Amino acid sequence: MIPETTLAFGGASHAGLRRHLFPADGLEAAALLICTRAPGPRRRLLVRDTILVPYDACARRARDAITWPGTYVEKAIDLAEPTGSVIILMHSHPGGLFAFSDADDESDRQVVPSLFQAFGTEHGSAIMTSDGAVRARLYGPDLRPRNVDLVTVAGDDIAHWWADRATVTGSGDRPVAFTSAMTAELGRLSALVIGASGTGSITGEQLARLGFGRVPAVDFDRVELKNLNRILNSTRTDAEVGRLKVDVFADAAARHRGEGVAIPVAASVTTREAVLAAAQCDVLFCCVDTLEARHMADRIAAAFLLPLFDVGVVIPVRRSGQAFAIADVCGRIDYVQPGGATLQDRGVYTPESLRGEYLRAVAPGAHQQELEAGYLKGLVEEAPAVITLNMRAASACVNEFIARAYPFRLESNRLYARTSFSLAACEEEYVAEDAFAAAPNPLFARGGLEPLLGLPSLKAPA
Repeated sequence: MIPETTLAFGGASHAGLRRHLFPADGLEAAALLICTRAPGPRRRLLVRDTILVPYDACARRARDAITWPGTYVEKAIDLAEPTGSVIILMHSHPGGLFAFSDADDESDRQVVPSLFQAFGTEHGSAIMTSDGAVRARLYGPDLRPRNVDLVTVAGDDIAHWWADRATVTGSGDRPVAFTSAMTAELGRLSALVIGASGTGSITGEQLARLGFGRVPAVDFDRVELKNLNRILNSTRTDAEVGRLKVDVFADAAARHRGEGVAIPVAASVTTREAVLAAAQCDVLFCCVDTLEARHMADRIAAAFLLPLFDVGVVIPVRRSGQAFAIADVCGRIDYVQPGGATLQDRGVYTPESLRGEYLRAVAPGAHQQELEAGYLKGLVEEAPAVITLNMRAASACVNEFIARAYPFRLESNRLYARTSFSLAACEEEYVAEDAFAAAPNPLFARGGLEPLLGLPSLKAPA
């Protein structure tokens, strides 16, 4: 079952919080989380800011208790009220109790009502154990606690902590990669695919067969005869009647998974419809060939704290006399964690390249545009025979997700923020997260604040 409520952290936010909550003295520590909301119906709370309560400001700190001044609650109210954000009171359990104690219940009874007296219809509390695992609960004005179904962290690893699997001693064993237990957990998660063509149809096929509970696919394009050599499950009939690519994907998935798993979103990723679909998901796969779509994926991932996997392929060609020759056969997979270096930070696109793409799309010179946009750079090819390259890249992209959510690498995932391969040179290279510089991102955990993604074109209809 897809969780009704989720609390989502970016990796850097969670890591900083963990460092503060577990100082060397082994005593409890406290913080407050300011959380925006993703647009519904699914309730996803996004940790935007953290207020760390200084150790020396606490009246009492013990291994199983903490008392801290109300001035920090007032600071949280001042920060959260203008945007109607949710405040979550958080502290550590150094002793390892992965549950709310009687003392926690009593503390909430005293403090949470003051939050509602200030503003809002929903606030909460949370605890963390030394391994970084988090349990959270929410209160309404009736002051009855309700468990948050899922807490996630999108960092170097992607963590999932489920309320219904938790015990007082821990969060439960994580599924092992490539097992039926992994499939069972994926059945509770949603993965959005942007693009249902070359790499997108292959990525979507893998996600559906791996067991994801929902796989929305965003694409406005229709099947043509020239697509049949690289879009999985497409047929001549689909091309002749011009079926939507997302409908082809959804029908194919329904034949082996049943209805309601693959969800067609027949729209551009630049539309409000597509952005709202993304806000309901847990992970984002970007399988496109335009810079504008990658720019939108960057914005969506940052605003809704979604781990982003971006895949791209290219075959540079060169002239050899009067003919063309292959210069290389390349693929790239980038993993972007919320709060980390974006695709723009990594140089996948720039403001100048975005503008150039736009001008090529609206200005005369279609031939040159095709040279720029095709699989084979420098050669117009209507039906490039690239399914093998697409398969290689899409598989690497989905395996990158598995490596993050169900770690199996011998080294830290932090070393693999980007994977690049050359089939011509038989080489594979990796770039670590720390090799990229992350610029400040005003969209971080923006959530459903209007206009969506800070773009006037996405504002709610009047």
